[in-house]
Amino acid sequence: MADFFIEQVDLGAKRSLCVGTAEECAELNKPSSFDVLVNFELDSADLTPDALTNLTQVAIALKDDRLRDAKFVIEGHTDARGSDGYNDVLANARAASVAEFLISQGVSTDRMTALGMGESAPRVPDPFDPVNRRVEMRLNLE
Repeated sequence: MADFFIEQVDLGAKRSLCVGTAEECAELNKPSSFDVLVNFELDSADLTPDALTNLTQVAIALKDDRLRDAKFVIEGHTDARGSDGYNDVLANARAASVAEFLISQGVSTDRMTALGMGESAPRVPDPFDPVNRRVEMRLNLE
């Protein structure tokens, strides 16, 4: 998995000057990142067996020397069921459960930021779709 993460981005230091239109230069300067997605059951912050298996592999990759400087954000999300306050608490709990699992696997806490987004950023247009019950983890390699 570490090889896969590394293939997605250029780990070298970049210093460049782009001569071209704004669109051409924006295309060349896209951020280097890779997303990891973990889904949850309704009204739960418990990691599923599939999530545990996948996150174990993510943890192994994050401990690889080539990724030792990588920092990442763990964002917890909910669908639109429940009140805003309840969903905020649940989203935070989901992000925390992923962070706690990665910490238990030896990933350093200073490399991660966990936060709850509630129902504010649905992944799909239907706010009640189960796909919106998730944690997204963005690995930033710059």
